[in-house]
Amino acid sequence: MSVILAIESSCDDTSVAICNNGKITANVIANQTIHENYGGVIPELASRVHQQNIVPTVAQALKNANVTKQDISAVAFTQGPGLLGSLLVGVSFAKSFALALGIPLISVNHMHAHILAHFIDEPKPKFPFLCLTVSGGHTQIVLVKDYFDMEIIGETLDDAAGEAFDKTAKILQLPYPGGPLIDKHAQLGNPKAFKFAEPQIADLNFSFSGFKTSILYFIRKQEKENENFIEENLNDICASVQYSIVQILLNKLKKAAIQYQINEIAIAGGVSANSGLRNGLHETAAQLGWNIYIPAFQYCTDNAGMIAIAGHHKFLAEDFVAQDIAPKARMEF
Repeated sequence: MSVILAIESSCDDTSVAICNNGKITANVIANQTIHENYGGVIPELASRVHQQNIVPTVAQALKNANVTKQDISAVAFTQGPGLLGSLLVGVSFAKSFALALGIPLISVNHMHAHILAHFIDEPKPKFPFLCLTVSGGHTQIVLVKDYFDMEIIGETLDDAAGEAFDKTAKILQLPYPGGPLIDKHAQLGNPKAFKFAEPQIADLNFSFSGFKTSILYFIRKQEKENENFIEENLNDICASVQYSIVQILLNKLKKAAIQYQINEIAIAGGVSANSGLRNGLHETAAQLGWNIYIPAFQYCTDNAGMIAIAGHHKFLAEDFVAQDIAPKARMEF
């Protein structure tokens, strides 16, 4: 029997979840809207808002799960990677909470947790499986052999897929966060209206830096001929960019599935909420006979539910950490 309190504070959302014997019974997320004024996350502001949100978010999670502090068996928290100031708030609270109650501490790698989000709900993937993990800061293909036996077999050499979405949104003068808005406009446009070249990167690795730059030059060129180009073609531009990014991701994933002879395929991370990627994965799975796994929307973006399920499996393995644990902006996978 275990009741895990989990805290996620790696970026700009404060999230707290409760995992009761492997079942998520609360997953509360306090969003920060202040960053919309600046077109991106301001680390110092993020950490200050985390300080304001952490106590009421914990209180709400306990209430939603109908448990008390005395019911908690252990505290799981994101150790990294992420913004150091934001991580520090979550780690400090977790350490204090565990120390006051005399219960174990469990550190969780944020990227491991994205993958383990697949073990919250049914159906759950069978080991080994491949997981395409795509977020604002990471793009990876991971060979998952067990809950904590994972190997990165492909990753971005520069920008991540999420950055390509966000930077494109900025070029198109869409408000922050722009990734979901590109998805929204893309659903109304023609994905083959404009063609963007796929980066030729060896092996299973990715690169989105040149792709992002090609979009910038394309828009500049079109605007010289028609200053209203973006306004008149916004849906088609978004659809074409989204289609191109999704094809880049899926082509590498197909290559990995063939190379490792695996048909258990999962996606995770914030970009896994993208409708184009989800639809593309379903179409590819139908063609190639894959068994695919996609987390519920609430477990795609940064959330404590995924930290909680990772904490649950670490609790079963008695994988605890001491009070001298510190947050890490960068962590080995």
